Amino acid sequence: MQLLHAPCWPHLPFQGCKSPSILALVPPDRFLQLSAINFSLHPSKLEKSIWVSHRPSIFGCGSTNATSVEVSTGTAENDVLKALSQIIDPDFGTDIVSCGFVKDMQINEALGEVSFRLELTTPACPIKDMFEQRANEVVLAIPWVNKVNVTMSAQPARPIFAEQLPEGLQKISNIVAVSSCKGGVGKSTVAVNLAYTLAGMGARVGIFDADVYGPSLPTMVSPENRLLEMNPEKRTIIPTEYLGVKLVSFGFSGQGRAIMRGPMVSGVINQLLTTTEWGELDYLVIDMPPGTGDIQLTLCQVVPLTAAVIVTTPQKLAFIDVAKGVRMFSKLKVPCIAVVENMCHFDADGKRYYPFGRGSGSQVVQQFGIPHLFDLPIRPTLSASGDSGMPEVAADPCGEVANTFQDLGVCVVQQCAKIRQQVSTAVIYDKSIKAIKVKVPQSDEEFFLHPATVRRNDRSAQSVDEWTGDQKLQYTDVPEDIEPEEIRPMGNYAVSITWPDGFSQVVCLILFHSKS
Repeated sequence: MQLLHAPCWPHLPFQGCKSPSILALVPPDRFLQLSAINFSLHPSKLEKSIWVSHRPSIFGCGSTNATSVEVSTGTAENDVLKALSQIIDPDFGTDIVSCGFVKDMQINEALGEVSFRLELTTPACPIKDMFEQRANEVVLAIPWVNKVNVTMSAQPARPIFAEQLPEGLQKISNIVAVSSCKGGVGKSTVAVNLAYTLAGMGARVGIFDADVYGPSLPTMVSPENRLLEMNPEKRTIIPTEYLGVKLVSFGFSGQGRAIMRGPMVSGVINQLLTTTEWGELDYLVIDMPPGTGDIQLTLCQVVPLTAAVIVTTPQKLAFIDVAKGVRMFSKLKVPCIAVVENMCHFDADGKRYYPFGRGSGSQVVQQFGIPHLFDLPIRPTLSASGDSGMPEVAADPCGEVANTFQDLGVCVVQQCAKIRQQVSTAVIYDKSIKAIKVKVPQSDEEFFLHPATVRRNDRSAQSVDEWTGDQKLQYTDVPEDIEPEEIRPMGNYAVSITWPDGFSQVVCLILFHSKS
């Protein structure tokens, strides 16, 4: 194996990243880049983690605990767990017991009664009904069981080290940007209908209209209170609501549309977003303004975006602008999970017509490797609903447009969950071999990093003098047998390693394959 040093990825969404070092143990034909970011956190008491080799489901419990049920050696408990292990998560091919779904099991064998709870990471899980139905079926099939009581719950994942985020964002599980980088393609329509689709799936949702120059949200929804209020004690913004979704837009501030220069707009957007009392949200949908300038970069840097949905139309000109946005998100390490091609076609006289041509959405998918493409037709009702203040998915929840947005909502839920789990399932500490094990996603390959080597390569201000570059942490300061106390995911591309001295080392993972 070989030791590598290389420059850090240039645009990482963490403040304080200056001169990270990259450390990797390299097998003969592949290599892994591991960047130790120059960003450290003061020691804080964190909840102990349990390291397991199971890969948790994207809809599993919030912890990485492989089996979260207190199981005795009795045959009754074993019978129930064996039955439940027949239920396989369709995304990862792992049974729900190993995934840690099962909680609070209680058994009365004399009466033949079994009760337990299935805990998911999102209330919008699209297969939660299937899990509940199958759990009832397989447990009732046990000969001695007469009654089964299955309850469903959700414990959404929270941002790691939430205290480092602005207070208003600390209880938001996923932040999804809807972007086009071109005006007039229906981006706001997609953002609003996606938000209300997620709300219809059972999630707690908010919408942030980030377009100060031309806010669309006040036209597309009809809240009873059309003015934002301020909490005088906390100096925070109280969002308005419509059909259970929290709303914030400059258009609700009583100022109409802004006439101001770019730096002022960035400040206004930052204030509106970060000082709002969003509360606990499963998804915050951000309707991004068109372009790839200061405002867009500020949004991407201020908030920990989970993912982006790209909106385009069939024209070639739309593809050119959208491509800029995809590249921007790529540089900022925000994964683009879906493309929505709006105004694709309309049906008349038994034929389908494509008035704006075809192929822009497919071109985005093919050129940039975005996995999912959704088509929206030209429908008068879709346009009218945007002007009337009632989202189409709420006005016609069983229509063709609503079905398309339902598919998009399922995609967003699944992809966001996969992104959040990718790092936590890729990096664990294997006590048996005393090594940090890194598993390459979608591969059977594993890399093993020596804990002392990782700790010694920290490039934060506590280990390296920021002014002179002199090494403050000496080689001998780190014991050869040091072991991490815990490894926790931080954002989409990093983990935080807590060491016995309380030091938290943030490590950015850039995983990719390459021929040596």
